[in-house]
Amino acid sequence: MWIKSKKFEYTLLILVCVTLGGLIGVGVGAHKYISGCMSNLKIEKAEHRPGAKDAVSLQDAFVKVAEDVSPCVVNLSVEKTVRDNGFSGFGFHNGFEGTPFEEFFKDFFGGSPREFKDQSLGTGFIVDSQGYILTNNHVVKGADVITVHLLDGRKFKGKIIGTDPKVDLALIKIDVSDSLPTAKLGNSSKTKIGEWVIAIGNPFGLEHTITVGVISAKGRSLGQSTQYENFIQTDASINPGNSGGPLVNIYGEVIGINTAIVAGGQGIGFAIPVDIAKHIINGLIKHGKITHAWLGIYIQNIDETLAKHFKVDPESGVLVADVMKDSPAQKAGIKRGDIITMVNGRKILTPSDLQSEILEKEVGEKVEVTVLRDGKKDVYEIVLEEMDKDGEGSDLSADEHGWRGMTLQDITPEIASSFKLPSKVQGVIVTRVEPKTPAAESQIQKGDVLVGINNQSIDSLDRFNEIAKQIQDKEDIILVIKRGRHTFFVGLPGN
Repeated sequence: MWIKSKKFEYTLLILVCVTLGGLIGVGVGAHKYISGCMSNLKIEKAEHRPGAKDAVSLQDAFVKVAEDVSPCVVNLSVEKTVRDNGFSGFGFHNGFEGTPFEEFFKDFFGGSPREFKDQSLGTGFIVDSQGYILTNNHVVKGADVITVHLLDGRKFKGKIIGTDPKVDLALIKIDVSDSLPTAKLGNSSKTKIGEWVIAIGNPFGLEHTITVGVISAKGRSLGQSTQYENFIQTDASINPGNSGGPLVNIYGEVIGINTAIVAGGQGIGFAIPVDIAKHIINGLIKHGKITHAWLGIYIQNIDETLAKHFKVDPESGVLVADVMKDSPAQKAGIKRGDIITMVNGRKILTPSDLQSEILEKEVGEKVEVTVLRDGKKDVYEIVLEEMDKDGEGSDLSADEHGWRGMTLQDITPEIASSFKLPSKVQGVIVTRVEPKTPAAESQIQKGDVLVGINNQSIDSLDRFNEIAKQIQDKEDIILVIKRGRHTFFVGLPGN
């Protein structure tokens, strides 16, 4: 029994060893196989992946811009005194001011004028080491107290040095004992659609927020009260509180001043090009006031109808709709109907192109304006003069006549008073526009003054009738319309 038992144990031991050997062999083989597979599998580090290096470089550029520009950006807390007529407390807005009903509603509701303090937020950036800060005019307009917050935690009271409502810019100053970091101003005229931009500001009170996007478009018109219409559009996030802050390029250069957003829109913001701001900054710091150069003309785009009439391409330039009396343009020989194609050798395609070119010039500077007149080009040298505070130059028995959907009348003293027309205006007034007519489709409005037809002046209804008799019903015509202080051409199609 013992021998058999020993034999059994030896046999069992041999089987165990063989089994373990097999398992070890399989394990070693598997390890070698896996090792071989792993050696053949190429696992790259993140920085070695295709495109990763460029992405990291771009990221580093954004970080660099944030580090360099943020110390130049300030947050503004603005306190204003707001006055109302006392109706708003009842949820009622006085729509009867200036009428006999105004006093009645005041007595009925018991409302009385009141004042209260309103606080708002904005942004600015340092443009001079002595404490000069650029921001939007609408941020500081009517301010009682402006508190300037620097990145290092210091606070100062800001003083308004000057404002330019035409462009919606303002320059304020803080008194500091040390030299402050200043933002580097770039060249907005050289920017291109698609370039990276970074906005820095104080949106919703979130101090020194950085947002990134691209230049979405250039030369945008917002149709707002500002007379400047050459905005940079960007999708870098801009929100209330960003106004007045810098829009910078990938090199940390300011190329715009964030100023407006589209209500209800996302990813659509607008900035004033920095080139015009440079002129304003220099004027305020050096001269203590802002002066704008001007030509003294009204201009407009050339649509298909106007292009056909003037026998030019729609993109040939901008049309001179009117020339102000005694203006630089009139003195140089510019006339209504001229087409401006270039200024100092730079091509002009839109009114905003011409506006920007002139606003960036100094008063007294000479400019060469290339004009197309009757198919011939000529160059006029114009000495720019200072625009007045209103941005304007010198101003230039009621029978009715219905024509192409509009009713026309002579301008009597009573009509001039009713429509608040300038005392020296000449022409015939539009007192009614019928819907779905050529006049309505051409955007002619009640109160417009017709001063010319097909290059012929109109000073009375008799003169109008004399010219109108010579025009065929199906003939397209060109009208010269004066609306308020502005004069422009309108193409009116035939019936």
